[in-house]
Amino acid sequence: MLTKQQGGASSNAQCIIPELQREVRLRVAISLSSRGRKIDNISESRNMAKACQCLIALLLLSAAVSAVEVQRPRGVPLSKKHFYVEGKPFTCLDGSLTIPFDRVNDDYCDCQDGSDEPGTPACPNGSFHCTNAGHRPTFIPSSRINDGVCDCCDATDEFNSGASCPNTCRELGRKEKESLQKLAEIAKEGFILKQQLIQEAKRGLEEKKAKAFELEASKKQLEEKVEALRTVKESAEEPEKEAKGRHLKAWEDQKAAVRAEKDKARMAEVFLELDDDGDGLVSLTELQSHSELDTDSDGSFTETEAQALLGGMDKVDMVAFEAVWKDIKDKYISEAQATVETPQEGTPHGETREPLSDNDSEHYSEGEIPEEDDDQEEEEEEEDEEEEEDDDPDEADYNRPPAVQEKKDDEDEGTMPPYDEETQNLIGTAQKAREQFDEAERALRELDDQLKSLEKETSSDFGPSAEFAYLYSQCYDLTTSEYVYRLCPFNRVTQKPKHGGSETSLGTWGHWDGPEGDVHAVMKYENGMGCWQGPNRSTTVKLKCGKETTVTSTTEPSRCEYLMEFTTPALCQDPKIVDPMLHEHIEL
Repeated sequence: MLTKQQGGASSNAQCIIPELQREVRLRVAISLSSRGRKIDNISESRNMAKACQCLIALLLLSAAVSAVEVQRPRGVPLSKKHFYVEGKPFTCLDGSLTIPFDRVNDDYCDCQDGSDEPGTPACPNGSFHCTNAGHRPTFIPSSRINDGVCDCCDATDEFNSGASCPNTCRELGRKEKESLQKLAEIAKEGFILKQQLIQEAKRGLEEKKAKAFELEASKKQLEEKVEALRTVKESAEEPEKEAKGRHLKAWEDQKAAVRAEKDKARMAEVFLELDDDGDGLVSLTELQSHSELDTDSDGSFTETEAQALLGGMDKVDMVAFEAVWKDIKDKYISEAQATVETPQEGTPHGETREPLSDNDSEHYSEGEIPEEDDDQEEEEEEEDEEEEEDDDPDEADYNRPPAVQEKKDDEDEGTMPPYDEETQNLIGTAQKAREQFDEAERALRELDDQLKSLEKETSSDFGPSAEFAYLYSQCYDLTTSEYVYRLCPFNRVTQKPKHGGSETSLGTWGHWDGPEGDVHAVMKYENGMGCWQGPNRSTTVKLKCGKETTVTSTTEPSRCEYLMEFTTPALCQDPKIVDPMLHEHIEL
């Protein structure tokens, strides 16, 4: 029932032991046959001596072999040997059943968990332990036992299938050891670099704290300076404001006087225009000739409405007309302007027709139609017409709409005269105070930004010993056949087409996202640009130990979810403490 699962020394012993056993049996038989008679010759004595020597050698060799061999049922790992004791009932590992020991590996499944058949394919849920001496032990499903396919590198799974399986464990172990040694060298060099990074981070942290302390002191001084300059500025701006106000008021008064004179002249012109009979009075009839003065805009300018405008009088002279002018000047249209804008027959009052096209031949009398094949001549003719319209400035003034007329009046008033010397000196003083204040305030804002940046950097989680701090404010690119991926640790991840195009955000810094005990092995970047009818893009960055700091790969395992692999010496561990694979325990 038990098998001897042992190392290389036991296999050699198995070849020697049978020969020794046969020799011992022969010597003992000779000894017994000669009991009761004398040993009469030297050869028999020598034979007995040889028998004793062989027996002693056999006992010593057996003791040596028992020191390396571990007897346990086939397919059982050393860690579970104590559950399988020959001669004692076996209890299924799930505790569901206890059976006689001779039913272990009898090719019949008794336990529900398959633990009674570790070395046969009887249980569908069983597992077989490959010792794989020289390499790494492993488990395979018991259904693969004796299936003709070599699953264990030591071929122990094909003990009864007839398959020719070479033992490749030592070669595999050698190759893996070489690979692990290379990784160990990388880890060793990376760990040395990590120690340097930690020292640099410590120095950098101390420098940043000292810098922050200096900036805080400078900030207080600068805040006091800003407040002092604010007071100076406000003190200088007050007399400046008063002086500019006086100057502006004088200018406004001057413009108002000019406007009043123009308005008075205009009123006199309108009075003369309305006084058709030249009697020095404006009568109701004369006022009614201007229907645009209809007060209720019902299309009928009645005598009552005209009399109301004249202040209840039938006629008014120039002095009384001044009060009338205030009420009618915004509506009044001079006769010259009325002649130009008289609506055509059939057009309602207040409506105008759309202007004719420049190319409409009906706009011109016969013989005056411009030639259409010379655009430059047409433009010159239009410019000539505009110049002709401007020949009579008085008519142009009256023909313009009120808004245009007002604008022209402002232009006629000219520009505001320059400030006097005293006001200019006040303005210069105030301007200098503003510039000094603005400069100090700008310096304070920049200093505040520096402090916030330092505070953010010194308070960020850069690892247990700040070993990841050197990645801050750095960016690393990976170029593929289509895109250029950029990782800026603790900031953002982007993607840009290789042959031109806009940059796409694949996420901004979120948090460390590694498993418990190794949280700094994974970075998470979130809330990138939204996918079409999908979620916002995000990126998971898996960190690995390496001598170089570089992005090694980028994939998109799920829609809008990216995966980056990034090597950095900051993740390398001390090889003296963490080297489980290179020094892994191999069972016998």
